[in-house]
This record gives sequence, structure tokens and C-alpha cells, in this order.
Amino acid sequence: MPRYLLYRALSTIPVLLGTTLVIYAAVYALPGDPVQTLAGPGTVVSDSMANAIREHYHLGDPFLVQYGHYLLGLFQGDFGVDLNGNQVASVIAGSWPVTMKLALTTWVIMAVMGVGLGVLAALRAGKIIDFLVLGGSTLVLGVPYFITAYVAQIVFGVKLGWLPVSGVTDGWPLSYLVPASCLALFGLPEVARLTRASVLETMRSSFVDTAVAKGLGRRRIMLAHVLRNSLIPVTSMLGVNLGYLLSGTILIEGIFNLPGLGFQIYQGIQLHNGPVVVGISTLLVLVFLLVNLAVDLLYGVLNPRIDLG
Repeated sequence: MPRYLLYRALSTIPVLLGTTLVIYAAVYALPGDPVQTLAGPGTVVSDSMANAIREHYHLGDPFLVQYGHYLLGLFQGDFGVDLNGNQVASVIAGSWPVTMKLALTTWVIMAVMGVGLGVLAALRAGKIIDFLVLGGSTLVLGVPYFITAYVAQIVFGVKLGWLPVSGVTDGWPLSYLVPASCLALFGLPEVARLTRASVLETMRSSFVDTAVAKGLGRRRIMLAHVLRNSLIPVTSMLGVNLGYLLSGTILIEGIFNLPGLGFQIYQGIQLHNGPVVVGISTLLVLVFLLVNLAVDLLYGVLNPRIDLG
């Protein structure tokens, strides 16, 4: 286990460097002048002031030099300073709780409903409940979740007035229920389908037949044998989805006006505020890598037969 953990930790370094390089290059290639964008349309910026800003933020340096400055600060735990003079770490600290609440609420909804529907469909394979789960998941997959978000916002917020659909003034969980439910549609159908397939495959295994022959109760067989082994591939999918949810909140946060990391990225792109976009994106990539590492280690807990080295 320690050797495997060290190997996986070291393998994240080139992945992190590669992704930050791509992100930095994409931000570097954005058209327009960030100094003029920051000043606002119609505002005249003197040449001396513009040159001073570009020199301070290394905007006039070649791409690799700028990227080198960013990496040097990143390895020292410094995410940089945005074009407004604010520490990017402070921007992240102020927005991180909103995104985490949204992502974790979404993940819980996805996990509970996806696994529950998948197990229910497997236990009722070939019956009406099974067809409803499969048909419903196919229908959900065909509708982009941002369209569902707009519809839910109009229905539950404007027409019925049941739940808040803008901002976070009502706190958790009320302000997060509708956006989290819409975002959960991102992966719920796949979780339900994979759970169903995994449970059905496990129920056909020889060790389940042996447990039945020994006279073990149905509940014990399902909990101790079927679900424990069936959840291994599902755990992998849920772990990957948690990483994707953190990046997928950009659109949902914009629709529901949630001041999270996604909203900061959106504003950063609009204002050519490269340090904010790169800093937050780097953090999301790092979280994604750590979540996947945790999922791999969880394999050994769910199934001790898996050798992690």
C-alpha cells in the first residue's frame, strides 16, 4: 500500500503540470487586452500606467517566462495576485464553501438515488419498475442539464415559489436543493445503470450461490456479499463524478447566481483576469486528482482481494 500510494502521488505531478500548462496557454491565447478590459469600455489608460501594470504582472513577457513565474509561485503555495490586486487564494477561500456545498449536495443526491434506483431495478429485473428506471434514465440523458435547470428555476421558483432559485441568502440546504438536483442529472442515469448491471452480474456469481446453499438470509447475502462487491465499479464512477461536479458547477452557478468557484472562473474569463482562471482551475485539477487517488485506495477497503502493492 505505501509503495502504491507513493507511485500514485508522484504520477499526479506530470498530470498537474500538463493540465496547468494547457490551461495557462488557453488563457494566454484569449483575444483582447486584459488591462483595457479591466479598466472598462471607453476608459482611457495612459501608456505609462498600462506599461506599469503589464510589467508588474509580467504580461509583456514571453509565454514560457510567464508560465515559469506562475509555477514558481505555485510550488511555494502562492496562487498569485489577480488584476485587481487581490490574492487569488483569498478569492478561492471566499468562493470555495459555496462550490463544495453545491458539489457535495449534488453528489449525495446522485449516489443515494442512483444506487437506490439501480439496486431496485436489479431486484425487479424484467418487471415494470426495471423498465421505468431504464426508460427514465434514457430520457434524462437526452435532455441537457442546463435546460432542466432553467425549467426548474421557472417552475419551482417563479411559478410555485416552493424553493429559492437564486443566490445563497436562504443558506444550506434550501438554496442548494434545486441547483444540486439539476446538476445531479449529470451522472445519476449512469450510476443507476452501472449499479443495476453490477448487481445483476454479482448475483449470478458462484459465491452468491454458495451463500444461498448455506442458508444465509436474503438481506445478509445482499448486504455482505452482493452490494459489497457490486459497489466497487460504482465507487469508481462516483469518485470520478465528484471531480467532474466541481468543474461542472460553472454553468449551474451562473444560472442560479451562486457565488462559487465556477462563477469566479466565468467572471475571470469575461474580464481577462488570467490569474483567477488559472489559479482556480489548477485547484480543481488538484482536487480531481486527489479524489481519484482516494477512490483507488478505497478499492482495498471494499475488496481486500485487490492488491494495491
